[in-house]
Amino acid sequence: MNCRDSCVSRRRFLQGIAAAATPVIVSPAVLGAGKTTPPSERVTVGIIGIGKMAGDYHLPSLLGLADVQVVAVCEVDTTRRLHGKQVVEKHYSKQRPYKGCAVYNDFRELIARKDVDAVCIATPEHWHAIPAIEACKAGKDVYCEKPLTLTIREAKLSIDAVRKHGRVFQTGSQQRSNMFGQFREAAEIIRSGRLGQIKTVTVGVGGPSKWCDLPEEPMEPGLDWNLWLGAAPQRPYNSILSPRKVHNHFPAWRSYREYAGGSHADMGAHYYDIVQWALGMDHSGPVEIIPPADPKAGMGCKYIYANGVEMTHGGPDGCFFTGTRGTLYITRGKLVSEPAGIVKEPLGKNDVHLFRSPGHHRNWVDCIRSRKKPVADVEIGARSVTVVHLGNLAYWHGRRLRWDPQTWQFVGDDEANTWLDRERRDPWQLPSI
Repeated sequence: MNCRDSCVSRRRFLQGIAAAATPVIVSPAVLGAGKTTPPSERVTVGIIGIGKMAGDYHLPSLLGLADVQVVAVCEVDTTRRLHGKQVVEKHYSKQRPYKGCAVYNDFRELIARKDVDAVCIATPEHWHAIPAIEACKAGKDVYCEKPLTLTIREAKLSIDAVRKHGRVFQTGSQQRSNMFGQFREAAEIIRSGRLGQIKTVTVGVGGPSKWCDLPEEPMEPGLDWNLWLGAAPQRPYNSILSPRKVHNHFPAWRSYREYAGGSHADMGAHYYDIVQWALGMDHSGPVEIIPPADPKAGMGCKYIYANGVEMTHGGPDGCFFTGTRGTLYITRGKLVSEPAGIVKEPLGKNDVHLFRSPGHHRNWVDCIRSRKKPVADVEIGARSVTVVHLGNLAYWHGRRLRWDPQTWQFVGDDEANTWLDRERRDPWQLPSI
């Protein structure tokens, strides 16, 4: 029985009602979301990838939810894998009865467990799409870190897999929740028309990735390097890609095209996501991408939306919106406008009010139970990362591109449509859905 079925049936049992065709949704208090939630009533989660993001954010957050039970961790590095197990077991050590936390080197073994309701994927970008799609096929709900995918084809296929298998999928675009504060407010202000008609946007994030040129180093003991590489080309080990043991920094695999989209993707997935949200483009995207005159510049790419809004990659950190009535600047910890009253005057009841997330993991778990879409549903993550991919392709190829967000194809450009995906090393081809 998967989580969708088991969570619903447990809720029905608690309410003492007969089975019905429509799922019954009850409050967290009835479900036992407080400190007394019995293990049998918790959403069981497996975590795939135990690096800094999982160690500093996902594990503490999930372990802090009383109606969640982390039952397994998967990691290709032995030291990090055992460290994750230790953290989980220490947290649950006073729970009786407790069977411990299972550990896996291969994500497929974790996904195959019948007692896992959902998975949290915190791997490098080149290892997002395949586990996410396979988890959906296995009936698991998914939380996957951003940037959601390495290619546009992966982004579209992720949407298709979630929809076909009826899964709840949260993208790790935490700025949509209350983790960083004012992003929802900025989107509400813009969508309520406080800036008038939006003319231009600048997004200040880093540049695209480059091909990996790192030298060979002695292999890290206890690391399954072949599995770390996965579909990426075979190459010698270097600790910049997979730092030795438990580390307290974000590894620089983000800088290399084989594994990621550079800092353009790393923070761009956050900030382009806010632009998409504020412009009401969660189900669409830009239609034209214009690289700078110097393709090696790494900044200055322009995106044109069908409504005429022009977005430029470059400028101060975060997002700067210019409208016919004023400007608004949003970044982590700062929301300002000119005139100042645009952000200082409270929104009225007739203005746009977006969903107020209770927290990114909390929202995900609530939606696992209710079967609603979370605040950063798979399509939201897929559309935002596609903005990054479109820009990177324009930079890498020095080409002006026309894009159709509805068909997910470049318009009148057969060559560009060959860039939607990449060659993969066997056996890690994209799965059928």
